[in-house]
Amino acid sequence: MNCQEIFENLSDYLDEDLAQIKCRELELHLKTCKNCRVVVDTLRQTIELYHSIPSQKIPDDVRLRLHRIINLR
Repeated sequence: MNCQEIFENLSDYLDEDLAQIKCRELELHLKTCKNCRVVVDTLRQTIELYHSIPSQKIPDDVRLRLHRIINLR
């Protein structure tokens, strides 16, 4: 697997939806490619940080103003 293929399969890999054989190929590539390792690790950390933030509901008045601005009434 090359760097381009890593990027094409990255989402499935991180979501654990990548076929086992491709997963092994991707992991072999990561052992030898520091740049891809950095990308994978950074994206993984970003996802973990995102999931750690408590979700908040947008206040109704803000939602209504936003909808008016983008014409979704």
